This record gives sequence, C-alpha cells and structure tokens, in this order.
Amino acid sequence: MTVAAAPADGDRLAFIGRIRTPWTDRRDCPRQGSTDGPECRLIVDDVWIPALAGLDDYATIEVLYWLDRARRDLVTQSPRGDGTVYGTFALRSPVRPNPIGTSIVRLDRIERGILTVRGLDCLDGTPLLDIKPDRALFIPKAPPKSGV
Repeated sequence: MTVAAAPADGDRLAFIGRIRTPWTDRRDCPRQGSTDGPECRLIVDDVWIPALAGLDDYATIEVLYWLDRARRDLVTQSPRGDGTVYGTFALRSPVRPNPIGTSIVRLDRIERGILTVRGLDCLDGTPLLDIKPDRALFIPKAPPKSGV
C-alpha cells in the first residue's frame, strides 16, 4: 500500500503528525522523559494510520520529533550553567543544528491513529517525524540478506 506523499526531495522532512504533551513552556518540560511520566499522545495524520499496523506488538517504541522551537546556533553549551562547556554533539540538548528529538517511550495504546505513550520530553504541538519499534525489542521481518 502506498500513499500520495510528497516526493522525496533529499533535504526536506515530512511531518507525519503532531505530539500532544502537558508542557507549553520549555522550563516545565522534563530534561529526559520517564516511562512513568504523564500520558502524552502522538496524533498521526490520517494518511499514515495504516502504517501503524503491527506496532501494538511492542511495549516500547522510538519516537522521532522536530524540536521546532529550539535554537540551532550553539556549537558548545554549558548545561549546568557552572562554566563547564561541552560540544553540542556530546549532549542530548534540544539546541542543535538539526533539532531532531528522539525518545524511547512506553506504548500504552493505539486508538484510531492516536498513540498514548509515556516517556516524552517535548513541548505540546511538537511536529512528529517518525515512529519505530524499539530497536532492543525488534525482530527483523525480512529474510536475512545473503552475503552480508
């Protein structure tokens, strides 16, 4: 099954939905989500709902999202504010050149294209990029490639 999606453009991302969380201000948002945290919802666009088939086999999933309100200009950062500086790529800070967030979350349920999860750390309304089974739990469905 295919959908009428935008053609692959090499340098553009296509959002597949939006994320609903309790946080509207970055100061209130947790630094790292916790699977015992509050319920959050992944609202998947209608065209992508069939792509969720089989995802409910997994207790945890990986969610990728676009941190649309994050700065993109810091090369080094002092996360503790104590003068200790780290390179941006050594941190999980949302401030990065391509602000892609990723979380392993607990999947509680899927109902009509809405995934209820726990463990997110992003603001309400964050664009949803992708959803994948937790790689630690994933068993490949395709046969092995020969010679690899």
